[in-house]
Amino acid sequence: MSDAKDPGADQIKASDLFVKCLEAEGVEYIFGVPGEENADMMISLMDSKIKFILTRHEQGAAFMADVYGRLTGKAGVCLSTLGPGATNLVTGLADANMDRGPVVALIGQGPTKRLHKESHQNMDAIAMMRPITKWAQSVIDPASIPEIVRKAFKLAEAEKPGVTVVELPEDVAERHTTGKPMNVYKTRRPGADHKAIEEALQVIVNAKCPMILAGNGALRKRAAAQLKRLAHKAGIPVFNTFMGKGALKRNDPHNLFTIGLQARDYANRAMEAADVVIVVGYDLVEYAPERWNPGMDKKIVHIDFLPAEVDSYYTVAAEVVGDVADALWQINVALEKDYDDRLPLNDIEKWQKLRTQIQDDHACEKDDTGFPIKPQKILWDVRAFMGPKDIVLSDVGAHKMWISRYYPAEEPNTVLISNGFCSMGFALPGAIGAKIACPEQRVLAICGDAGFLMNVQDLETAVRLKLNVVIMVWADGAYGLIEWKQQNEFGKHFNLEFGNPDWELLAKAFGCYGRTIRKAGELPEVLKEAFSQSGPALIGVPVDYAENLKLTKKMGSIVMNV
Repeated sequence: MSDAKDPGADQIKASDLFVKCLEAEGVEYIFGVPGEENADMMISLMDSKIKFILTRHEQGAAFMADVYGRLTGKAGVCLSTLGPGATNLVTGLADANMDRGPVVALIGQGPTKRLHKESHQNMDAIAMMRPITKWAQSVIDPASIPEIVRKAFKLAEAEKPGVTVVELPEDVAERHTTGKPMNVYKTRRPGADHKAIEEALQVIVNAKCPMILAGNGALRKRAAAQLKRLAHKAGIPVFNTFMGKGALKRNDPHNLFTIGLQARDYANRAMEAADVVIVVGYDLVEYAPERWNPGMDKKIVHIDFLPAEVDSYYTVAAEVVGDVADALWQINVALEKDYDDRLPLNDIEKWQKLRTQIQDDHACEKDDTGFPIKPQKILWDVRAFMGPKDIVLSDVGAHKMWISRYYPAEEPNTVLISNGFCSMGFALPGAIGAKIACPEQRVLAICGDAGFLMNVQDLETAVRLKLNVVIMVWADGAYGLIEWKQQNEFGKHFNLEFGNPDWELLAKAFGCYGRTIRKAGELPEVLKEAFSQSGPALIGVPVDYAENLKLTKKMGSIVMNV
């Protein structure tokens, strides 16, 4: 069957055209699990330079594409078949979309002649995908493939980045048509309005106690350098969200580290003194403004790619919408031009006692020899071992809270956390995506024992690909974060314990290096050994989560040195 409009034009199979469009977009890898409905696509990939990474679960494929996209800025690509394959993608795609990871998902579908009725594995996957994506579209006419693929990548990579989905029914994939890939070009983001810049500038200049809150978007599109410049010129301290780690180097005197634990931590207490908060590249999902602006009394300077979300606690005094790096650059230039004799506007020295107090807290258990090992001690040893550009991925669980508070980043995009959607099972497959995106950097996934076992099957993928990713499992035999929250609220917890495998035997069964830590002092040497392997490594670390409630109590009685 031909769909060509010009009988004399060169014919091309639709799946071949689809692959050529992917090549034109610069796609290097596709992560996924194919099915019979993807057969034409897979055969077309055989003659392509695109590498297909066969994964052991579609959710893992989505997480790999998510992290690959975050680290490269190019859309990661994942693939599944119809029905259960598509539903397995959902959690990973929702995670990427909420955490601003550019991803294009390719899903198979049955022949169009049976989609109107009850039939094998038939479901409206596009309708299912729409609430968790920026755009989702099925290919009905093979001639539309170049436009659909171009649009999918353009939207996925545009600020704020996210997920798009393209469905290719098997009978459409096997047809012939005419066409060629569309031209791929860069889209320039608009600069901020000059009146908005002036409004923001006046709020900043007149502030008595300004602070900067750096979010996820502060790490993208070269914004971190301009953020640092603003902090230094204006003498303003910077807090980062969990996903804004690395906005400033940890030795920068303006860096007051992470805000985001739902308690009266150092950052929250300090934020109480702010009359102006300059919010850069922040999504409300990162840390609800109700937590850091409970009195709704702070003037907020919103600097972001998109207009501010409407929230009673997000009291915007000046809204700067446009490319974040450019907006910060414009403010910096205006400060130099009009207020050079007053720079820096504020004295950063008054925050150094607090900064020292936080650093001392980070080091509080660095010499502890107790076993099981305290979370603070584990993270002190990990930070001492990992280089400034090495990548740590945090799964979701109690360990995420400790990493967020006790593991400072040196560079943007070196601490990756599932924070918007909070998806357990993120870190192991995410580490594979990270290592493929950044092969020269060491990659460590820190998981809880619950989250690790949710996607343990993709350890085989890392073994097969000979990727030296290290997976550290904090083992307590329970859903530790839920236990922590139940204990805080009710003084007790219910039915959260489970059993664990022998970590060394599990690693051996997969064909990779495995060690279980048996005393506190072993970790640095085991990390060194793990990162010297030719393939992945698994480290089991018994963790002392009695520290959870101690941390809660500590944060409730913090006295700041300011």
